Amino acid sequence: MAEQRCAVVAVLGAPNAGKSTLVNTLVGSKVAAVTQKVQTTRALVRGIAMRDEVQLILIDTPGVFTPKRRLDRAMVSAAWSALEGADAIVHVVDAAAHVSGERGADAHAVSDTAAIAGKLKQMELASILVLNKVDAVPRPALLEVTTKLVEEGLYTDVFMIAARKGDGVEDVKRTLAERAPEGPWLFPEDQTMDAPARVLAAEITREKAFLRLHEELPYELIVETETWEERKDGSAKIDQTIFVARESQRKIAIGAKGQTIKVIGELARKEMEEAFGRRIHLFLHVKLDENWTEHRGVFKRLGLDYEA
Repeated sequence: MAEQRCAVVAVLGAPNAGKSTLVNTLVGSKVAAVTQKVQTTRALVRGIAMRDEVQLILIDTPGVFTPKRRLDRAMVSAAWSALEGADAIVHVVDAAAHVSGERGADAHAVSDTAAIAGKLKQMELASILVLNKVDAVPRPALLEVTTKLVEEGLYTDVFMIAARKGDGVEDVKRTLAERAPEGPWLFPEDQTMDAPARVLAAEITREKAFLRLHEELPYELIVETETWEERKDGSAKIDQTIFVARESQRKIAIGAKGQTIKVIGELARKEMEEAFGRRIHLFLHVKLDENWTEHRGVFKRLGLDYEA
């Protein structure tokens, strides 16, 4: 029997680069929230992928950007702290946004990527470059961007993928598995994520809220799983509170005659039932808390450093 091998892989990148989609695809099931909005990953999410006798523990970090609020600083600090003790670092770059940025349409994509590469170089950390969303980029432009990034001499490998379609992801997984050091698995073979059910349930609802509300609601929103009650019939009753920072946001989240929050609840409940393999009774409440981003308890539950 082959020796077990295990690697901790930190997945780093700018907001909306596709880190969560890549982690979900590598794992083969959903462990991280995925939306078109940036900054949807707030805490460190650990997905667990298997390839033969190799276990890959994938840390999906919050997007790295220029922080303004205390919560932003804590998120970026958490992303960099994930590199400590990692066996491999994967730097995910949104190739489509990067090309647009080179042409002046998305300057943040270029500056964020440059900042991350500069920090990795300063820390003398070699990493694997994964160019995502390459299916949306003309080949000449893609090669130009790739050449500029590789010239830094920072990356040991370069992969071009379309994570949402799964194109090229297996090549990334194979390389990570081949380089994993010998060592026992840290989790059971059939476990796909390292997060309490209460946290996963909150992330599911938060994702559905973002998807439903589109551009109407910014990032001043958090979901707390207040109670989780096991029932004799095997089902679970879950009470969650959606905290928003302004009264106008509370009204938007609830919707006319409560229709918006009802739809969010239905979508979240269905995904929870698939994730937990049981019937879920979900009850959502929307509360106003203008200062939720400053509460120490929120940071603790998200695994973030309040003093970062």
